[in-house]
Parts: sequence; C-alpha cells; structure tokens
Amino acid sequence: MLALLNVAFALLAGLMMTRLFNKWHLPDVTAFLVAGVLIGPFCLGRLGVPGLGFATYEDVAALNVISNVAMGFIAFSIGNEFRLEQLRKTGRQALIIGVFQAVNACILVDIALLGFHTLRPDLLSAPVAITLGAIATATAPAATLMVVRQYKAHGELTSLLLPIVALDDAVGLIVFAVSFGIARALISGAISLVSVLVEPLLEIFCSLLLGAIAGTILTKLETMFHSNTNRTSMTIAFVFLTVSLSSLRFEISGVNFGFSSLLVCMMLGTVFCNYSPLSDDLMGRADRWSQPLLAVFFVISGAELQLEVFGHPMLVLIGVVYIFFRSIGKYFGAYLSARGTGCSPNVVRYLGVTLLPQAGVALGMCVTAQGLGGADGPLVRNIILFSVLVYELVGPLMTKEALKAAGEITEKPKEIVERRAHALAAAQPKELAERHNARRGRKYSR
Repeated sequence: MLALLNVAFALLAGLMMTRLFNKWHLPDVTAFLVAGVLIGPFCLGRLGVPGLGFATYEDVAALNVISNVAMGFIAFSIGNEFRLEQLRKTGRQALIIGVFQAVNACILVDIALLGFHTLRPDLLSAPVAITLGAIATATAPAATLMVVRQYKAHGELTSLLLPIVALDDAVGLIVFAVSFGIARALISGAISLVSVLVEPLLEIFCSLLLGAIAGTILTKLETMFHSNTNRTSMTIAFVFLTVSLSSLRFEISGVNFGFSSLLVCMMLGTVFCNYSPLSDDLMGRADRWSQPLLAVFFVISGAELQLEVFGHPMLVLIGVVYIFFRSIGKYFGAYLSARGTGCSPNVVRYLGVTLLPQAGVALGMCVTAQGLGGADGPLVRNIILFSVLVYELVGPLMTKEALKAAGEITEKPKEIVERRAHALAAAQPKELAERHNARRGRKYSR
C-alpha cells in the first residue's frame, strides 16, 4: 500500500509542479525532476511521514519496476523512428553521427581525466578515468523524447535526433565494455578478450534477436483481433513481456551475457512499425497510455538524485571536468560529423546541444562499474550522480531551446492564445447562468 501511495503522491506532485513551471515556459520533464528532488529523501522525505514523499533511497528503489517499464515504452516508441522509408533518407547520416559523437566524447573525457590523474593520482585513478570516459558516450533517450512529444517538434533535426539517441545505447555498450575491460586489466594485470569484445557483442546481438522475434510475433497476433482496444492491450502486454525477458542472464562456457532492455524494446518497436499496417495508430495509443507512467518515472529519477555530492569539493571538481569535456565532445562530434555528412545548417548548429542529457543508461553502467572494487566503484557513481543532476535539470531546457532555434518547435501565435482566453472568459458567465437557471428549475419543481 505504501508503494501505491508513493506512486500517487509522486504523480500528483509532478503534475502540480508543471503548472508552476509552465509560467516560466520550462519543459515538463524538468518540472517532474524538480518535483522528485523536493519529495525525495533530501527534502520532504526527511519528515518521515509515510506516503508524503520518499523517506529513504530504498523507498525510491522499491519503484524500480516502474522505471524499467517506462524505459521499455520509451525504447519502443523510439523504434518507430527506424521506419525503412525514413532510414533510406537519414539512416547513413544517423549512423555516422551517432558513432562519431559518442566516440569523440569518450576520447575527450579520457584525455582530460587521465591528465587529471597524472596531476593528482591520489584523487583519481586511471581505471576510474577510463571508465568515466566510456560512460560519457551515453545519452538519455527519455528526456529527449519527452521534450519532442510535449512540444510536438518535427523537422530534419528531430528526425535525426531520435535515431541517434537510440544508437547511443548500442555504441555505449560496446565502448563501455571495452573500456571497462581495460580498466579491470589495469587493476588485475590481465586482460580478457571474452569480457572486452565477445560479451558486449553477444549481448547486442541477442537483444536485437529477441526484439525481432517478439516484434514478429506481436505483428502476427495483432491480426487475430478486430478491436483497437484489444490490439492496444496486446501491444502494451508485449512491452511488459520484453522488459521482463530482458532481465534474464546466462552463462555458457564461462561467457556471461544477457539483454539490454532498451535494445530489445527498440527492436520490438522497429519490427512492429515496419510490418504492421496498423502500427501508427497502435503506437500512438500506447504512447498516450504510457504518459502517466513516464511522469512517475521522471519524478522517481529526480528523487534518486543525491544532493549530498555537492558536499565534496574535489568530487565536484572532477564532475565539472567530466561535464565540460563530455559536452565539448558531444557538441563538436555532432557538429563535425553532421557537417561532413551534408546535413542542413540548422542540424549542424544545434544537434550537439540536444545530445547533452544523461541519466538512466549512465546510471546502469555505474552498477557494473562497482566491479572496480575498493573506493573506485563508489567514486564513479558519485561523479555520474553529480553530472546527471546537472544534465537532467539543464539538458531538457537546452534541448527545447535548440529545437526552437532550429524552427522545429513553433510557439502558438499570440492572437490564438488571446482568442482562446477571450472565448473561455465569455463562456464562464453563460455557464454560471445555466447553472443558476437549473437550480431555479429544481426549486420550482418541488
């Protein structure tokens, strides 16, 4: 019951915060994240009142299933951006930009943090520097998708942005696995090709295969139903199913591998949107169904942010170096590759800004980074928590402004807003009069 109460309170707090942030023309995702911070263990949760905020981070972690399912729906929706007719136009550009900007961010962060390690090896070890460089590749698809949906952004930049964000997951998995293998080798003195190359490639292959099989089955099963309501329910059930199957892990002849839920659900959406003639309508219905789920997801994400990291000056310094060089790597990596692939000036100028948000995927990598042992694992997590706090609060606003500057978010004309306000004001007296007449009618009828 406490978990349900926390979900309800989180959703209500997030929705009320959007009303406040709407006055400042800030994205809803930022409002949800701030609401999460305010009702989290660092603020309102300190009161210790059950159901009134999250008293502990364990209470937040108890709702991880909601976060996992929400990320599944986000990936499923992004799969819709991989329609074959669209990929024929932008697929080459998205692939080159997606790989180049991710690797560029990794290299720049590696150079900067290894330089920091040379100056202060007592504060930052080489394995931690290399691991942080790999995590720098990841971009948060959730915040980006939320901004695109809220403002109904459309255009060349938007059509390139979502596939690139999705590709970040695959590129990030490979780069992280290789870098993390090197980091562990520096500690142990032995390198394993299995953990560095075989396991990440196997995980990507298995994830795409599972998603493709699930998408094919879903497409076949949809033809058995004639009601859009039942078809939508079937679609939602398959997202839940693929998220749950993605938690499985296997070990065969010493090789450990599993699935990436983001890749599995993305492939599910890709196969479904390309082979089901009803995919447009059904994916739209699934998006509308998942909106409250995504709102709770972002509030939970805000509650997970640990503001205590600001109390460690040297950690903040390393975090600032990480944020600065990752941002430079993402921006100029996107700028150079977009220019090299013949993108329009607006894409070249603004794409890099939209790739800055970072959250769930990076935090997932932090869990693996705990394997560094000693104080290195917690250090990686705290630095990433600091960067996520900054990126998630600032990133959505920067994404919105970049899309707006590119002309892919159009504000409602002032005259339309004023006309709606006048119409609403004129309707209110009429509605009051109708209620008054209805009450008089009931009085006389007695």
